[in-house]
Amino acid sequence: MSFRTPYLMFLGDAPDDLAAKTAIGVKDWRPEWCVGQLRLDGCKADLGLPEMTPAEAAAAGCGTLIVGIANRGGIIPDNWVDPIVQCIENGMDVASGLHKKLASNPKIAEAAEKHGRTLTDVRHPTRDFDVASGKKRTGKRLLTIGTDVSVGKMYTSLAIWRELLNRGRKATFAATGQTGIFIGGDGVSVDAVIADFISGAAEWLSPDADPDHWHVVEGQGSLYHTSYAGVTLGLIHGSQPDALVICHDAARKTARGLGDKGLPSFQEVIDAGLWAARNVNPDAKVVGISINTKSLDDAAAEKLLKETEDSLGLPTVDAVRTGVAKIVDTLD
Repeated sequence: MSFRTPYLMFLGDAPDDLAAKTAIGVKDWRPEWCVGQLRLDGCKADLGLPEMTPAEAAAAGCGTLIVGIANRGGIIPDNWVDPIVQCIENGMDVASGLHKKLASNPKIAEAAEKHGRTLTDVRHPTRDFDVASGKKRTGKRLLTIGTDVSVGKMYTSLAIWRELLNRGRKATFAATGQTGIFIGGDGVSVDAVIADFISGAAEWLSPDADPDHWHVVEGQGSLYHTSYAGVTLGLIHGSQPDALVICHDAARKTARGLGDKGLPSFQEVIDAGLWAARNVNPDAKVVGISINTKSLDDAAAEKLLKETEDSLGLPTVDAVRTGVAKIVDTLD
């Protein structure tokens, strides 16, 4: 899967930065590809990129409009349609990570056909998967799991993958969500895979490899989130992780989108993660904790990381603030 660069990032009317996490992730990890942003009235997210109309973006050479919003239900609201069509009319392809397919909107489909532009729905797999076999595969696998959704599993996975490569180690980033696919160029958005085949898709994403090769599998959902625990369990069983990294957001007090439902403790997530992982890999272990401390100042972040490391006896990092070297040091 490939997209024409550079990108115009579509933020629509995102109510906050978290709703635009796809766009933010692409901009953070592929800044050289992102030249402008297109926002609608009421948009509260901001990538800090130049504001561009479709015509201005075309003049700047943009090849693809990236729909960088992960809204509830993955729909295409009516007020997004005309701006997307205008980008198509100005020569851009469109790539989206929404559940709703771009071509399901007649105006978008008609414009793409008329102007010969490509519509790509990265959330929808283009191949079928088998059910998981459970057979042991060669190579090594690391999976990130979380105390909640949207706590930094993708950033942590990408940081570990990059750190391994920087050390000259063999490693592959296995993208399991739309943002990771935009960044890595391929992968499977597992939350759009039929439930029986999620673990089979995870097996396909992390196939046999050299004994010293690490597949770094991007985590999704959380075993403790009522809405998305199923995809997490499927990823654990399919990836057969040798190593688990627990991810958390220091600012998160309740489960996202579930009212006042509280979060599990680190120990609860460790215990549940190991219970699930050792069902397919008896040697699975937790190798570190990754906490998003963006909401804290330097002193408070340092204190939280140290206290967590001391209490759990596991290397504890912020993938962005401190890097992940301490975790990668543990990987044989």
